[in-house]
Amino acid sequence: MCRLLAYLGSPIIVDKLLYQPKNSLVNQSINAKEIEEPLNGDGFGIGWYVPELHEEPCTFVSVNPAWSNRNLRNLAPKIQTECFIAHVRAASVGEVSESNCHPFQYRNLLMMHNGGVENFSRIKRKIREPLTDELYNWIKGQTDSEHLFAFLLNHLFSNPRVSITPETVMEAFERTFGDLKRIMEVHEIMEPAYLNMVLTNGSFFVGTRYTTNSTEEPLTLYHSEGGRYVVEDGISYMVAPEDDDQAVLIVSEKLTEESHWTAIPPNHFVVVDQSLNVRVRPIRA
Repeated sequence: MCRLLAYLGSPIIVDKLLYQPKNSLVNQSINAKEIEEPLNGDGFGIGWYVPELHEEPCTFVSVNPAWSNRNLRNLAPKIQTECFIAHVRAASVGEVSESNCHPFQYRNLLMMHNGGVENFSRIKRKIREPLTDELYNWIKGQTDSEHLFAFLLNHLFSNPRVSITPETVMEAFERTFGDLKRIMEVHEIMEPAYLNMVLTNGSFFVGTRYTTNSTEEPLTLYHSEGGRYVVEDGISYMVAPEDDDQAVLIVSEKLTEESHWTAIPPNHFVVVDQSLNVRVRPIRA
């Protein structure tokens, strides 16, 4: 079912998120604790923004398990950024290939997904049908995740005059989830789809903790906010703000057992805006 992590705030070395905490994302790739299947070894990906160099993000994906990738281990202490997302994959839909590794990039946007759509092959054609030619041809892999991202983008860019803001992204998510539920119903897919997703443009995050069956519990999702993210001897915590220091983390799984993690309620958005304000609101789909 995969694990994910997103950071926005004061510049940070990504090693502090990927490797240093006791339950770091790399540790979750081999021994996840808050999901039935502990292994997430079918590839990984990271994406980060360096806006002084380019508006589009850098990405690095691999089909190797995160726990054994020498390049990731070498790069992590040498990347500093204010916006960073990472994902470790347990393959469900789609083969183990780089084109199926998260995060997926479209222009300056990145998206990653924890969850899945059962019997996706039965509705794949319906998901692709309304896409513009550009988005149809943009899809390179086989995953339900990448197809849902394209479906979301199709809604997001349906009006070219609309700006990309947290509000327009939330509206696109709600339209996407509503359409998905109707398509699943028509094709008699009774199993719930699990849709924990995070989208960013480098300035804000919109995350979802959602399942199409409101009687089921969605997969776990947490956030933590404070002045600055610190790791000491594997223990991670947020310190009080100093000067302009501020940071927010969104994670599938708590990086340590300390109490600074707040669970996102079922079927809710978590939004981190450009000023690093965090708000949570219901998903109306």
